Amino acid sequence: MDDERAVRFSALPCSLFALRCSSIANRERRVAISSSTSVEGKAGHANRDRNSSRYDGTVKTLNELYSSLSARRRYEVWFVRLGLADGGGAWWLRYLLMNPGRGGCAGDLSGMPVQVWATWFPQDGKPQSFIQGFPLEGLDLSARGQNPFHFRIGGNEIGESFCRGALAVAGHAISWDLHYCSAFRVTLSNKGWIGFSRTPHSDALFSGQITLDGRRFEGNPLGFGVQGHNCGYRHRNFWTWTHAHFPRPDGRSGTLQASAGKAKASTFEALVYEMPFGLVFRKALLWHEGKEHEFKNLQEIRRDPDELTWNFRCSTKDGFGLEAAIAGAGPSIHRLPYMKTDCTGSFEVANNSLARAVLRLERPGMPVETLETSIGAVLEMVGR
Repeated sequence: MDDERAVRFSALPCSLFALRCSSIANRERRVAISSSTSVEGKAGHANRDRNSSRYDGTVKTLNELYSSLSARRRYEVWFVRLGLADGGGAWWLRYLLMNPGRGGCAGDLSGMPVQVWATWFPQDGKPQSFIQGFPLEGLDLSARGQNPFHFRIGGNEIGESFCRGALAVAGHAISWDLHYCSAFRVTLSNKGWIGFSRTPHSDALFSGQITLDGRRFEGNPLGFGVQGHNCGYRHRNFWTWTHAHFPRPDGRSGTLQASAGKAKASTFEALVYEMPFGLVFRKALLWHEGKEHEFKNLQEIRRDPDELTWNFRCSTKDGFGLEAAIAGAGPSIHRLPYMKTDCTGSFEVANNSLARAVLRLERPGMPVETLETSIGAVLEMVGR
């Protein structure tokens, strides 16, 4: 139809553009090493830089460490969701710090104070998770509020625009060395010491390699997705979160438009969770055509934790309407236990990092536009 245009994405042709993230990541890694602070040193005692960018009034890059190593009840996690450019699957990587002031949750292997997770979501297959815990003594961590940020344990590390890992779990060997670049970052939620949800790289493009039991995934680009950073006194009893990445075709040539080594992409992120006194946090953000659009009046149409489906509508103050359909049903649903920060047990988190997303955009005076991806979204749910 003349009044509606659709942008669809299933797999990303690697030959259309190339990332140039390696030099940036290597430079940041050298700076991080020169400013390294180990657990035995002065971590947690640096002053936080209050003169930062518009993304968050307390930080510059959104990756800076928040937690003190004396915190007895707190989790902080840096994560990556990477969808392979060839459409063959997705990876979910997590670097977790939990209850460092009490050594995690003593007596429970799933409650180690430092953990590194790697989950492989194959197309049309069941996900596989590999989780390795480490004692706090081996952690090399940047100081609170310091940038460049770094988190190192064993052969695993995450920084401002790179991450690497080497895990040996239950007879499996997993390793990765990734670099990423992006044009957009945002703080989705910030409730002070209670917790925050930040997205340092919303439209991330990845280069590098991942190896699982001798099978090698390698590319420049390797894939696309998101790098996030969350923290809290406790996990919420209820939440729903999604992120979707839509590479944009160039209307003149039908190919991906590249600028400074990055594709011109749209991303969408939405978060709902419970708050004290019966309140509920609701917010969605769209990065589209180089502009940020914030939606707060999110109204759910359907939420199904069993089938991992989420449909809702929202609008901005200036009349920009959006309707979203996020579908995570199928063999890629992964359910994992997360340890509670009070160490009283665990709770289930459902995640599908190969979800499908369809957005319908209605802007005043403009044609209706549809953004669609069959593999570029992640959907996560906790609670009924």
